[in-house]
Amino acid sequence: MKAAIYCRLSEEDRNKLSEEDDSNSIQNQKSMLIRYAMDQGWEIYDIYSDDDYTGSDRKRPEFNRLLKDAEAHCFDIVLCKTQSRFTRELELVERYIHGLFPIWGIRFIGVVDNADTANKGNKKSRQINGLVNEWYLEDMSENIRSVLTNRRVNGFHIGAFALYGYKKDPNQKGHLIIDEEAAAVVREVFLLFANGYGKTAIARMLNDRGIPNPTEYKRLHGLRYQQPKRKNSTLWKYFAISDMLTNEIYIGNMVQGKYGSISYKTKQNKPRPKELWYRVEGTHEPIIDRPLWNKVQEMIAQRSRPFITGEVGIFARKIKCANCGYTMRTAKKGPHRYFKCSNYHVSKDACIGSFISYERLEQSIIAELHRISEEYLNQDEVAQRIEFQNNLQEQKARVKNSIAEYKKKVSEYSTGIRELYLDKVRGLLGESDYISMSKDFTNERDRLEGLIVELEKQADDIEEKLKTGDNRRAIVEQYMNITHLNREIVDTMIESVYVSRRIPGTRNVPIEIHWKF
Repeated sequence: MKAAIYCRLSEEDRNKLSEEDDSNSIQNQKSMLIRYAMDQGWEIYDIYSDDDYTGSDRKRPEFNRLLKDAEAHCFDIVLCKTQSRFTRELELVERYIHGLFPIWGIRFIGVVDNADTANKGNKKSRQINGLVNEWYLEDMSENIRSVLTNRRVNGFHIGAFALYGYKKDPNQKGHLIIDEEAAAVVREVFLLFANGYGKTAIARMLNDRGIPNPTEYKRLHGLRYQQPKRKNSTLWKYFAISDMLTNEIYIGNMVQGKYGSISYKTKQNKPRPKELWYRVEGTHEPIIDRPLWNKVQEMIAQRSRPFITGEVGIFARKIKCANCGYTMRTAKKGPHRYFKCSNYHVSKDACIGSFISYERLEQSIIAELHRISEEYLNQDEVAQRIEFQNNLQEQKARVKNSIAEYKKKVSEYSTGIRELYLDKVRGLLGESDYISMSKDFTNERDRLEGLIVELEKQADDIEEKLKTGDNRRAIVEQYMNITHLNREIVDTMIESVYVSRRIPGTRNVPIEIHWKF
């Protein structure tokens, strides 16, 4: 028998008051589990260890490597100190410990809490442990969020790193002090812009002098700033300058909460409305004085006026440089408008550059749209319908499978509710525990039933499309005779457009269009 050992060091382990209370350390976990495996006569296949990850983080690298090896049947047993070390999420408990592991022929053991899938009688206790761990995660998340919100409201800085130009005050938690080396660069940026230099020109000046951008500055000063190194990642760019010139932190105001987490189960964030930001004035010493700040903001407002035609934003964030992948910016010279790659201007080595006039880009897209429209409309009608039907049938199958999966889970939760009641009747479960757990089981069942309703509506919509038939012809026909583009057309039809450098000796600028259909 081959055993895989999984260890996880969580944040709560880092807050131990003494060395004697260090039983949850990685080293002690490894020692305990190795000894346990040897006592059982099992061969140790590998040790998987995640340092400083929560039990709700699904992106744990070693955790995911373990799952990949489990699916490949590399071992027979997964060995953990407790079930919570593997995961605190009830969903993952059901998916892997009770779902996929048995299918893959893998036994799961939590040594300390006696979680063992070979023992059919303790499945219920494993589920209850999973539920309790889920409650723990949710409660901890709410407590942390409450503390952080209170600190934001009171103007304390709570980020892991101070904004470029500042550093954390070692004598006062949550307070920022000026980092003179970086602050000198910030002042220069504001002064250059106030004297008429553009954002791209400022970026190039800084790059030509070898001044590291904020990300690289943090690395050079020994900060563990986790951001992948990519080509040109050390260079100043247009958007870095743009963001700096509008950040109120440089005038002494603390502005936080621009992004918020989607859920405690993921590290993904989403933008928050401006009215929900936390803004507190005068929390720290300013780098930029008010007269200079006001002048810069007035100049930004003047430069942000739309083009005369009012067509600004038609291609917003859609046009990319084919050479470096950077989003191209619009510019104008007299009556003419054009797109250019800013990377070409921020440093001589950043990009070979791409450039195309607005008129040429628009006409190239329209010409390509006409070409594929004719090609599509000339296709055999039967072939089109078959392709359309196949795509919808695949969508329908996926939705139906999801419905079946959720209905199975609903049934499991219903069974769990009944079993909890029987345990209460038998005296195995107290009244308060029964009420609490049955409530959570019921809520989860109701949530899943809501998802089923939504999916069934999707299935009905797909079925209606199957009955109605292929309407893509109408979409194509709608735009096949257009002579100009607008935002609606671009949003409907185009995912992105990659612009290459002009072919030498010609006026031809190759473009690659990624359509949405």
